[in-house]
Amino acid sequence: MHNAVNGSGVLPLRSTGRGVVVALHCSGAGADQWADLADALGPDYDVLAPEHYGCDSRGPWTGEHAFTLADEAAQTIALIDACDEKIHLVGHSYGGGVALHAALARPDRIASMALYEPSAFHLLRQMGEAGATANAEIADLARRVEQCVVTGDYSDGLAAFVDYWNGPDAWKAMRPTVRNALIRWLPKGPLDFRALIDEPAAASAYRRLAFPTLIVRGEHGPRPSRLIAERLWQLLPDSSLDVLEGAGHMGPLTHAPEVSAVIALHIAAQADRRQRRHVRAPSMLPATV
Repeated sequence: MHNAVNGSGVLPLRSTGRGVVVALHCSGAGADQWADLADALGPDYDVLAPEHYGCDSRGPWTGEHAFTLADEAAQTIALIDACDEKIHLVGHSYGGGVALHAALARPDRIASMALYEPSAFHLLRQMGEAGATANAEIADLARRVEQCVVTGDYSDGLAAFVDYWNGPDAWKAMRPTVRNALIRWLPKGPLDFRALIDEPAAASAYRRLAFPTLIVRGEHGPRPSRLIAERLWQLLPDSSLDVLEGAGHMGPLTHAPEVSAVIALHIAAQADRRQRRHVRAPSMLPATV
């Protein structure tokens, strides 16, 4: 089976290689965010990249009730349940928050997890004074985006959103096609913020995610992302934390080859570990006379 980066919802579910990778993109992006990762992993892995509500392939949120992270994660959980084997879970930013929710729902079906600056904003409320300051920073950004959606000033809302995560004037520098795609996505933005902030999971819940987890943050990531990455490193029992030099929050896009290489090495290491567990020592029974 060939690698697949596909947001259509019609995805391969059976792997003939060494494993299945489910990769979840950040807010405002799409499945093609993980094309470099699929190349880095090579033909031994099938990369499934479902797209979130708000993407053109998925359509808008249905609006039948107040949106939660569980609503977004349902598609990922269905993919995990449909696979014949444990999967490797990857997530960036909002996709990292969705990945954590799915992992808590199916901890026994995850072979490994790799997260780049997961936006688990609900943890900030559980992190004392430093967390409170970072939480206020995110809440201010969320309110500004929400207000711009309500008033229809999408350009101003996206300038605030994009520049916060990418750096000053990033919105102005974007190509028109990218800007237009983000304008179509923006009404989903407040739902993403609210779902991440209101996620009910307690910090202690993550201690039962005992599979190997790689957490990566950019050297120049914003304060909330840095705090969350470091807190998850403390909470997850089999985790490591890497800092990518020169990168910010959008490392999987701005430094795609470097991020993909680190994640691919992490996933391959778990396959090697599994193979070593299956190698048995020679029998030590005494020879017969």
